Amino acid sequence: MSADLRASGKRLSLRSWVWRWRYLLGLLVGDVAALAGAWRLAVYLNQFYMPLPPQLNWGLFLGLPGIFWGFAAGLFGVFGLGQMYGAVRSGDYVQAGKLVSWMYGAGIVSIYFYDPRLAPPRSLVLTAWLGSVVGIILMRLVCCWGIRWLEVVRSQISVFVVSSAVRLPKLARSIDRQRHYQVVGAALASTVGSAAIVDSIVNSGAREVLVEGLPRTELASRLYWRLRREGITLRLIPSSVETLHRRGFPEIFAGMPTLRLEPPLLSGWDYRIKRSVDVFGSLFGLIGLLPLFGLIAIAIRLESIGPIFFRQERVGLNGLAFKIWKFRTMSVNAGELQSQLEAQNESRDGVLFKVRSDPRVTSVGRVLRRLSLDELPQLINVLLGQMSLVGPRPLPLRDVERFAEWHHVRHQVLPGMTGLWQISGRSDLDEFDDAARLDLYYIDHWSLNLDIEILVQTIGRVLFSRGAY
Repeated sequence: MSADLRASGKRLSLRSWVWRWRYLLGLLVGDVAALAGAWRLAVYLNQFYMPLPPQLNWGLFLGLPGIFWGFAAGLFGVFGLGQMYGAVRSGDYVQAGKLVSWMYGAGIVSIYFYDPRLAPPRSLVLTAWLGSVVGIILMRLVCCWGIRWLEVVRSQISVFVVSSAVRLPKLARSIDRQRHYQVVGAALASTVGSAAIVDSIVNSGAREVLVEGLPRTELASRLYWRLRREGITLRLIPSSVETLHRRGFPEIFAGMPTLRLEPPLLSGWDYRIKRSVDVFGSLFGLIGLLPLFGLIAIAIRLESIGPIFFRQERVGLNGLAFKIWKFRTMSVNAGELQSQLEAQNESRDGVLFKVRSDPRVTSVGRVLRRLSLDELPQLINVLLGQMSLVGPRPLPLRDVERFAEWHHVRHQVLPGMTGLWQISGRSDLDEFDDAARLDLYYIDHWSLNLDIEILVQTIGRVLFSRGAY
């Protein structure tokens, strides 16, 4: 009798166990620190208003009220049940904020049922709640990024690629361009049902398997459970249909297994939050970056005569053109010289215009581009509602005129200062089709959490100046 697919496989290596425990402990310590910091601030501010009722004053432990430790134990238990200490869900920052909010709500209701006459100080609850949500999200961002960075820089991650014959070489090249990843094997998606292929994946020493286009559900299930038993991470490149599957809720309907996709109770609130973040983020960014803007303006003016800012028509939401703001990085007559450089265009399909050693770029401009500082004035476009902090990049009219019909889908959402295109290779992408697929993936998978991930990875890309010229 063959073993159940879900039965445990071989034991994980010591190295894998060490990293998994390091990951868990790092997240747990970060959560405790964020929660304790929020409560310390709340307790300090609350002393000026109203003390805790005697019934809720359980004494002080390590400088924090006893009720805090009870709340913390409950919250971390909920986090554990919600798999927020696993590698997959730990980066779901929005879900972490929701669980924290849910626990505060549940705590207030529990106190009411314990004694309706008890009323915890509103100043304490409000400050602790807001501080906890913000603190845990920020701390998890730092912990997840730091732990993953440590894991990557200490050793290359070996990857096995499974795809169709057409896409296999392109996926392998994309992985090889990332210095911390190494392709150790490849196979056609149609062959993964073979036990020999699965054995070759295991024997290759791959730590992760990147898969696109599995032909049948039973093959996908078999591959997933076999890799899980071996402690190997599976990464799927989804189609649009699979995106809908991910958003669905499994439910039996008329005796059939289905996925129900129901609109949320508060429809549109996630986008309203995104727009609020855009407005406040761009406003504070413009105010805080004013000294840097002044230094950049002086550098541009000292090197060459001409305007400090460069304004160009770009295509935005619904295909409407608008003027984008950038620091000028080229000579004043750059637009006139572009037609002479078209023959040197390094873009394989000609849709985008890119020349790695563009003679029109000034010395200061080269530094600004390398650090992506030339893009910062686009915060003005974000504040005006013409752009978002995250979204598909708006392109010049010259590029859009060369679009295929399906490329225009990207114009159905607000363009952004950064997006999946920028964190997945930026100028290193050979064809615009690759960039357009990333934009469509972003549209299909959009969530507040994805925007946070892109913003964090953008900061890393800018700091290490990868893929920009």
